[in-house]
Amino acid sequence: MALEFRALPLTFLAHALAIAGAVMVLVWVLYYRGGMAWEAANKNLIFNLHPFLMLFGLIIIGGEAIMSYKSLPLKKEVKKLIHLVLHAIAIILGCVGIAAAFKNHNESNIANLYSLHSWLGITIISLYGIQWIYGFLVFFYPKGSPTLRSECLPWHVLFGIFVYILAVGNAALGFLEKLTFLESSGIAKYGSEALLVNFTAVVTVLYGAFVILSVLGQAPVEDDDSYSAI
Repeated sequence: MALEFRALPLTFLAHALAIAGAVMVLVWVLYYRGGMAWEAANKNLIFNLHPFLMLFGLIIIGGEAIMSYKSLPLKKEVKKLIHLVLHAIAIILGCVGIAAAFKNHNESNIANLYSLHSWLGITIISLYGIQWIYGFLVFFYPKGSPTLRSECLPWHVLFGIFVYILAVGNAALGFLEKLTFLESSGIAKYGSEALLVNFTAVVTVLYGAFVILSVLGQAPVEDDDSYSAI
């Protein structure tokens, strides 16, 4: 099912929000939090990789992968490949981002997997990986029959939307969790850093909303692998 509006204009707004979100999280981790590093005496620099990679990878690139079917007037096989590759990049960056959080905790003697945010994060990245493997086998290689693809497509799309909504919600939860820790450590509740983190979370949610709306709109070119089959 596609609603009676064009998806393409919504993707332009989503792209602008993606750029804004990426810039905002970079300003936060580079200017306010001191930078990013995989190896550092200051273990906070290791953790700083986590919010950047999760937002830029799983949320922004993952969202671009979803929108690729509705924003690119290309042949379905080309769109399928772009969709697959972008999601693979999102998963890889997400896994590295999660590894950075574990590395920071382990080297700082902090317990792992004690919060709702961490529980959801592991669940989401696992579901994301399962969704990618499922899509690869059924729609790309070895590829199911036309009947199988037609029957599986709505469920593939709906499950993908479900996982993406969970990811966006968990990203907002992560910003809230980190900001709560920072405020308890002394940063001003109405200071510039707190406002930046909150607005980054707002931009993340808005970006996710426009990604989902683009799925519900009409694509420039319709084909049998388009989201319009929902």
